[in-house]
Amino acid sequence: MTRKVLGKGLSSLIPGPPPPNLATAPPTPYVEIDLDRIDPNPSQPREQFGEEGLEALAASILQHGVVQPVLVRRRAERYQMVAGERRLRAAQRAGLRRIPAVVREVADEQMLEVALVENIQRQELDPIDEAQAYRTLIEQRGLSHSDLAERVGRERSTVSNSLRLLSLSDNIQAQIRRGVISSGHARALLALPDTKLRETIARRIVGDGLSVRQVEKLAGGTSARRRRVNRTELNDPNTRHAEERLMHALGTRVRIVREAEGGRVEISFHSEEELQRLFEQIVG
Repeated sequence: MTRKVLGKGLSSLIPGPPPPNLATAPPTPYVEIDLDRIDPNPSQPREQFGEEGLEALAASILQHGVVQPVLVRRRAERYQMVAGERRLRAAQRAGLRRIPAVVREVADEQMLEVALVENIQRQELDPIDEAQAYRTLIEQRGLSHSDLAERVGRERSTVSNSLRLLSLSDNIQAQIRRGVISSGHARALLALPDTKLRETIARRIVGDGLSVRQVEKLAGGTSARRRRVNRTELNDPNTRHAEERLMHALGTRVRIVREAEGGRVEISFHSEEELQRLFEQIVG
């Protein structure tokens, strides 16, 4: 369910005149501003813009112009970007000297919030940028997850799950930024018990193309195994350590089952391809 804040758009965050009748309303008034008079937003939530995407947008701007004005605020004789920096950068690449802009009064404490909502609406943030912006807003404004969700038009669970991505390693976060590991993969990785195992499975996601469902099975199996172990096994660090080393080496769930003086080693696989990979890895 989409919350009202996101449905109202930026007008819910920026004071302005009441909305006119949409059937007769003229387009939002804007002005043409020289690109070199616009300074960046110091609270820009987007850290990476992507060369390929910027080139594509620049080509579109060359053909069609800047369809959506950027949002700025006045600062003395200059302007400061509030939302739309990607369009600004693409316009610069396209060789434009001026860009259409809507000028509004935006308080310092609203800069990140407004930019975040605008980027969410345009779906321009990668999952890590979005999570980092949420964390910054929580720290700066002292918001709860529920309060923040209401402000940016998200469900509370969406905000909480987004913030959990920041507990993943820098390497995995970089893969999420690149789009190699999806948000679904990331949520499944979070269910794995330790960082090293997450890294192992992340390499398999990239190298072997594991689906989200396959990672969920690996994570679920590991969690179930931890719930099933008896007190003797819990008190046997050697067995636990051996299991973890085997899981890290093979990239799949491994269980050591002790029976009297012996026992067995169970290696899980979820497809013929994975069985073939394990076979080749073990026998060399």
